[in-house]
Amino acid sequence: MTIRWGVSAMSHDAALAVFDGDRLVYASHGERYSRVKNDRDLHPAQIAEALAWGQPDEVFFYENHWAKRWRQLNAGQYRVAFKQTPASYLRGLGIRAPVHLAYHHESHAAYGAYTSGFDEADIIVIDSIGEAETLTVWSYDSRRGMRQVARQTYPDSVGLWYSAMTQRLGLKPQEHEYILMGMAALGDPHRFYDMVRDDFIQSMPGRQSPKATFKQNLHRGCRDWRPEIVNIADYVDVAAAVQRIYEEIFEGILAWTSHRSPTDNVIIVGGCALNCVANVIAYKYYQRVWVPPNPGDAGSSVGAVLAYYPAPLQLDHAYLGTDIAGSYPVTDVIADLHATGVSAVAAGRAEFGPRALGHRSILADPRLPDVKDRVNAIKHREEFRPFAPMILEEHADTYFQTPGPTWTAPYMQFAIPCRDPQAYPGIVHVDGTSRVQTVPKGNHGARALLEQWYAETGCPMLLNTSLNIKGEPLVNTRDDADRWSAVHQLLVRMPR
Repeated sequence: MTIRWGVSAMSHDAALAVFDGDRLVYASHGERYSRVKNDRDLHPAQIAEALAWGQPDEVFFYENHWAKRWRQLNAGQYRVAFKQTPASYLRGLGIRAPVHLAYHHESHAAYGAYTSGFDEADIIVIDSIGEAETLTVWSYDSRRGMRQVARQTYPDSVGLWYSAMTQRLGLKPQEHEYILMGMAALGDPHRFYDMVRDDFIQSMPGRQSPKATFKQNLHRGCRDWRPEIVNIADYVDVAAAVQRIYEEIFEGILAWTSHRSPTDNVIIVGGCALNCVANVIAYKYYQRVWVPPNPGDAGSSVGAVLAYYPAPLQLDHAYLGTDIAGSYPVTDVIADLHATGVSAVAAGRAEFGPRALGHRSILADPRLPDVKDRVNAIKHREEFRPFAPMILEEHADTYFQTPGPTWTAPYMQFAIPCRDPQAYPGIVHVDGTSRVQTVPKGNHGARALLEQWYAETGCPMLLNTSLNIKGEPLVNTRDDADRWSAVHQLLVRMPR
């Protein structure tokens, strides 16, 4: 059987995917092994795990290095002339298979299209920047493949603008955009709305055009913007304005795309697809919405292979990384929850993506009034930061206002209102929403845990957050879990 590797690396959040024939058998993040958040590099231990399926016959890189270098040289970034090529980079890791270069947005689009299960769909790719594209729209048909129908290029970029505003608020760009999104719920979206829009936005998208244009190139950020804005009360109001404008831009793109297309299906991918608050807007224009797990650049390690070998890929779960073998410790976790309201678990294969889905998770009883503060303290996070629930899929509509009859959210990609926020304070943000993870029926540990918890308590959900502390990657191995337990005084439950 042919072994193909997909690689995203040399920029940020490096990832490696392994295909055995047409099956995706492994996918992981470099940071989980190096313990360096958003590490740009693959790790030797990660390479060793991937080689369990054999040496790769071909490697597919998630973007076209030469096209990207041309754009960088035109922008005056002359140091890139000495940058490694993907082939030389991989040779340094002992991989000498032929290397094929996909295009950045094509990798994103292929990942979304061929994992969606749709026969036809529109695809919207929004990110900071690929080789040159910052927004692309595609039409997908399972018989004819993908066709690009619109594109926007650097320097106009919704993603760069959102990252620049993240930096302006004292956060880390390309990493803390989700914190800006969370801050927005605390602020007044009207107070700075006109100022932000007038200072940055040249034109907005709508039915006539999917493109938002900007008054300046924001690739280097905007640290000097409005220096009089310095206190946290101002920051949350700026965040609220930024998030509102992003949602308006996103809706304009949706309006243009849906107006020209008869399909009821849309796929959202690229780094901006992690904006779970905005993603729900897509249900105003489409009946079915697919956001794959790990829709940013790391997910394009999968997409690069699919761009060259397009074929439907049945993606039933995102448990694709390092394995902590053995039975999921359901009894131990539930005993902890009954005793203290909080537990932690590291079992089975690690999640591929930025969000824990029950295999590398801190779990808690969402009904406890103080549980949010307790878990934020464990994770060393800001007190305002929200937590997500994981819930038995068939109960989701009872507890949350789901946006459509076919809606599910196995990868935490949508924030929706909770029907009774007072009853579940641990998993509701200040705006009354929750970033829900629906857990379908199937033979895996998180489902068994929720079924047992529901049988014992009548509550079909648990607070679920990543097993790490702020600024660190998720726990990956048994040794990681043991070290985490020793430092943070919360025993991580693992298979015995």
